[in-house]
Amino acid sequence: MKALAWHGVGDIRCESVPDPALQDDRDIIIKVTSCAICGSDLHIFDGMIPEMHKGDILGHETMGEVVDVGRQVSSLKVGDRVVVPFTIACGECFFCTRGYYSACERSNPDKAKAEKLWGHSPAGLFGYSHILGGYPGGQAEYLRVPFADAGPLKVPNGLSDDQVLFLSDIFPTGYMAADFCNIKGGETIAIWGAGPVGQMAIRSAFLLGAERVVAIDTVPERLALARQSGAETIDFLAEDVYERLQQITHGRGADACIDAVGTEPNRSSGDRIDQIKLATYLATDRPYVLRQAIQCCRNFGTVSIVGVYGGFVDQVPMGSAINRGLSFRMAQTPVQHYLPKLLDLIQSGAIDPSFVVTHRAPLDDGPQLYKTFRDKQDGCIKVVLKPGMQAAA
Repeated sequence: MKALAWHGVGDIRCESVPDPALQDDRDIIIKVTSCAICGSDLHIFDGMIPEMHKGDILGHETMGEVVDVGRQVSSLKVGDRVVVPFTIACGECFFCTRGYYSACERSNPDKAKAEKLWGHSPAGLFGYSHILGGYPGGQAEYLRVPFADAGPLKVPNGLSDDQVLFLSDIFPTGYMAADFCNIKGGETIAIWGAGPVGQMAIRSAFLLGAERVVAIDTVPERLALARQSGAETIDFLAEDVYERLQQITHGRGADACIDAVGTEPNRSSGDRIDQIKLATYLATDRPYVLRQAIQCCRNFGTVSIVGVYGGFVDQVPMGSAINRGLSFRMAQTPVQHYLPKLLDLIQSGAIDPSFVVTHRAPLDDGPQLYKTFRDKQDGCIKVVLKPGMQAAA
């Protein structure tokens, strides 16, 4: 089969690889009908994620048709359409039974590596390094899905791939970001990053009752899409973010601040010192956005972190956080926890997540579209790859 494979920093190739096969009685195999490039895939593309091996298949936003089923799978059959959560969970361990699927104790076969870095291991993830299981990802023609009774969601008739594909990651992640903000009604929510997750967080915050949402970015297309969703916007290269938020909130600060950026903020956003620290191995991540979110949050407000960080950060203003009573909420998304509610929102018409899609292309175009997405060219906000689509002549 064809798949997008990692061969080094900035080197993604569409190449022929062995087809997946059932390895356990709880597995299924799906024929991929749609997959997407995620912002966190760009961290791999740019070399920010350790323990990637040459030839690793990428991708964790995937859906398709079931073509093979393990003997112990009871909830799915050949021919079913499913969307696959990026978090791999057994459904039975201490954390899964409490709804914390992204902390599954059984799904990461490389848990010793994760424990060495983080103290304890989270769940395994598709296509995201050998710290998190080394599972082949879904930017491919076929995908093996473990623990099939605890993960994939059967797609109801009448919903298109584009409507439900993002249940795999960015819609639950954006919704969780807003959910963490403890919105009761009437709040002002500030969101750093108006990429796909940030866009989902904007709409989710409004769905949960926020009165005002402020999106912070500098890419014109992202800011325009945020305004279409009802958000006010701040171009961080044109305005001082702190001063503008002070004006908007009459000096109080935002009720909650969402970091939907993570370890790789825009290189022109004032983080030169962080880049030097990375180059000299004094830090592993650039927390410029996190610092700003803390400073802009009101007293006893919430900082919600869904942007990916990989290791250690420096100069985080904990004095500001503790003296002003801030709460921090963060996680890799326990996707399975949110799926029933979010599917209902799609079916009811409250939201159509396909609004973020700007590029649709065959799998063969994936390597170039990684660059287009990373460099924010051609108005690119979200790429959906269709393995069955024919390449343009």
